Amino acid sequence: MAFLIRFITIATIAISISACASSRSLGDSVSDLTSNAEIKGVLFSDRDHDYSDVDLTVHEGRLLLTGTMNTDEGRAKLIANAWKADGVDLVIDEIFIAQKTSFGQGFEDTRIDQTLRAKLLADRDVTSGDYKIAVSRAIIYLIGSTRTQAELDEALELASSISGVEKIVHYVDVRSPNNSTTILQQN
Repeated sequence: MAFLIRFITIATIAISISACASSRSLGDSVSDLTSNAEIKGVLFSDRDHDYSDVDLTVHEGRLLLTGTMNTDEGRAKLIANAWKADGVDLVIDEIFIAQKTSFGQGFEDTRIDQTLRAKLLADRDVTSGDYKIAVSRAIIYLIGSTRTQAELDEALELASSISGVEKIVHYVDVRSPNNSTTILQQN
C-alpha cells in the first residue's frame, strides 16, 4: 500500500510538471494516467497472455498499443481489454505478431527514444510536452497534439534525423486556430 501511495504521489508531481511544459490541462494528464493504470491492471490480471513486450501510450483518450505479441489471439485479447478502460475513446493497434524484442533491439529502441526526447526538448520551435513517444523495432510512434503543421513538421524532421530509425508513424492532432476542431494526421 505504501508503494501505491508513493507511486501516485510521484506520478502526480510528474504530471503537474509535464502539464506545465505543454498545452494540455492537468485534468487531461490525470485522465490519461488513470486510463493507463486501469489498462495495466486489466493486463496484469490476465494470466493467459504475455503482455510484457507491449507498450501503452495514452493521450487525450487515444490509446496507442505498440510492441509485440506472440499470437493473434493474444493481440485480440489485448485490444478487447484496452477498450474496457474508462477514458479510452480510441484504440490504435500497432502491435506486431512476433517473438519478443531482443535485448539488442530493445537497447537500440531506447537509444532512439532518448535521442528524440532530447532533440524535442532542445528545439525551441517544438513544445516537447505536446508529444508522447513510443519506439518499437526502430519505428518511432508519435501521438499528441500540436498548435501548427510547421511544429509537427519540425518534430517529424527531428525524428527522421536519428540514425537507425526505420520508419515514423504519427497520430498527432493539429489544432485549428480557434481550438474548436482538430485534424488527425497520420503517416
